[in-house]
Amino acid sequence: MAKLISKTYGDALFELAVEEGKIDVLSEEILQLQKVLADNEDFGRLMNHPKIIVEEKIQVAKNVFEGRVSDELLGFLTIIISKDRYRDIDEILDYFIAEVKRYKGIGVATVTTAVPLKEEQCSKIEQKLLGTTQYAKMEMHFQVDEALIGGMVVRIGDRVVDSSIRTKLNELQKELLKVHI
Repeated sequence: MAKLISKTYGDALFELAVEEGKIDVLSEEILQLQKVLADNEDFGRLMNHPKIIVEEKIQVAKNVFEGRVSDELLGFLTIIISKDRYRDIDEILDYFIAEVKRYKGIGVATVTTAVPLKEEQCSKIEQKLLGTTQYAKMEMHFQVDEALIGGMVVRIGDRVVDSSIRTKLNELQKELLKVHI
């Protein structure tokens, strides 16, 4: 259900951004808004408090954000609050950012290795991914997980390429367990 809500509202905001020609402006505002909301958890508790009436919540949001964000984003926040969907704000904003990246041809890749990679290695991996995907640009995230032993795991969206030594050893173990002597 939460995924449907984030898609519905995220799509509506994205369509508004496209129609108004404000994809970059709204994207930047939303990234800043996400930081502000993450740093101010009390605001979220206030917006989700069941005993505070909707009109008061809307007024608080207007007092906080009016003049600091575009009218489109303020109107969107007002709708979210009035429809009692504020608890889904993080997922909605994340969905919007993902749609903007998809629209701009930006892929998001997470590369996990057993040891930290050098800058040159990171660049080669990014170039390889750009050459083997349909993306015009890659947003790269590198992580270290010593449990991999060696190799790497690359995740782009819901696709995973696992060439880690740990996985290969696990596969070998499964094959050896199938052998009957």
